[in-house]
Amino acid sequence: MGKLKGASFFPAKELAQQVISACLQFNVDTVVISPGSRNAPLTIGFSNHPEIQTLSIVDERCAAFFALGIAQQKQKPVAVLCTSGSALLNYYPAIAEAFYSKIPLVVISADRPKHLIDIGDGQTIRQENVFENHILFSANLVENDKFKTRNAQLIGEALQLATSQNGPVHINVPFDEPIYETVEDLKQFHFPHISMSSLDNSHINYDYLSKIWNDAERKMIVVGVSYPDKELHQLMDLYAEDDSVLIFTETTSNLHHSKAIDSIDQLIFSLDELDFKELQPDILITFGGMIVSKRIKQFLRNYQPKHHWNIDEKKAINTFFCLSEFIQTKPVDFFSKFNKIISKKESDYQSKWLAIRDKRREKHSEYLSKIKHSDFKAFEQVLESIPNNSQLQISNSAIIRYAQLFSIPATIDVFCNRGTSGIDGSTSTAIGAAFASKKQTVFITGDLSFFYDSNALWNKNIPANFRIIIINNSGGGIFKIIPGPATTNAAKYFETPHCLTAEHLCKMFEFEYQKAFSTESVKNELESFYYSSEKPKILEIFTPSAENDVILKDYFKYIK
Repeated sequence: MGKLKGASFFPAKELAQQVISACLQFNVDTVVISPGSRNAPLTIGFSNHPEIQTLSIVDERCAAFFALGIAQQKQKPVAVLCTSGSALLNYYPAIAEAFYSKIPLVVISADRPKHLIDIGDGQTIRQENVFENHILFSANLVENDKFKTRNAQLIGEALQLATSQNGPVHINVPFDEPIYETVEDLKQFHFPHISMSSLDNSHINYDYLSKIWNDAERKMIVVGVSYPDKELHQLMDLYAEDDSVLIFTETTSNLHHSKAIDSIDQLIFSLDELDFKELQPDILITFGGMIVSKRIKQFLRNYQPKHHWNIDEKKAINTFFCLSEFIQTKPVDFFSKFNKIISKKESDYQSKWLAIRDKRREKHSEYLSKIKHSDFKAFEQVLESIPNNSQLQISNSAIIRYAQLFSIPATIDVFCNRGTSGIDGSTSTAIGAAFASKKQTVFITGDLSFFYDSNALWNKNIPANFRIIIINNSGGGIFKIIPGPATTNAAKYFETPHCLTAEHLCKMFEFEYQKAFSTESVKNELESFYYSSEKPKILEIFTPSAENDVILKDYFKYIK
């Protein structure tokens, strides 16, 4: 590679140079670095290379989720780099999320050589294969000239897998001392391209599938987590205009149609056994990532279709325990071909359930117009306030479930960490997404999720137009909603009640702070909340903990 213009320091460690060179060859050009000593050769090299963007985040857990958010938006690998020891283990929650959400995350960890493991050296653990249950590939490198070719093969395979298979990989890089020596030149390295395609769609029998489809009276399509896709949206229009097809879209599906059922729980929560039998499809097609609605999972597990086809280019997901056909291809590719050979069928299946949907929507609006300040009412106000063409990031637990009860405008892109559905890195992910996106990012979170990940705010890369809305109900409100916890004598261990606010965190991390306690004050605060500002903003909405669950439970009774 030779001497780079404007660059003055590169690591003397050849192994570090090899890793940096591979990242450049395979287009990994963003690296989130957490401070440490053992990773010094890589930190020096990445930070001094003009073609690599480096970002510094102290907390490794936050760093990994921040990188995840960047990768989520760029849809390309982003690297995280840390020192040796327990620092590496803090990456695990984000790695698991990347694994299940199919997001390319490159984990690079510095390590000590093998002869220094388990002999009492500080900041040393067994790092090789530490993520083996949730990683696509582990490249355990060796700092020795004899292993130069092998190291190159391992690094190249890891980085190409991250891209081709969309998931996390781990590159463990041991360095012996000295580790701070530098040189002015980077050496040339070559990493062979490896054929990584595991896509085999030659087995798809479109004629066979179309015959089953054309003969069926009741068909259902359920769409999970998906990126916005105009082509896919257009292809789905054909099914929305078929009387025998029902389309269920999750909030995170980013798929919209006037004839889709976009608030699944709103429709099916109050159905009885006879209703479920009439809703039960002959054929179910699923695509996209994880499904939020527990109700739709229960329904389709108890009232299984004759045929369940799951479309995915990587692997099958048998969510309803009745998978009959794994169609290994991209949804766009499947529907582009399938749409040409299927026909519409006369049926009252769609019209009946859309009529029920519309009645539910009317009652939904009626109920919200009557209720007082609460989680539910605040959510309505917040969603109505979000500017068009924004990106909406949503935290997990009760927050994503409230979102599922509303129709979100098609101009708003919606994202949520549904791979593992944890609360641990939602804020950090949203900040990473805001950093990477040209759109204004709004993040709606619950109080526990926010405070759990409060170190996310310890980040100098947060855009000034980033907005956080905290629904603070003084504890884990979801445990008052779901059946079970209330019947125990240990409610405080589930709900974890508290009296915390975000006000002092805002002062410490230089956020503008607004707060609201009523329907009127929420309205007033939201009016100026999205205005241009020099700092990012937080709006904390306090809601009545003792009343939120009652209001939500009464809602499902009301819309029945």
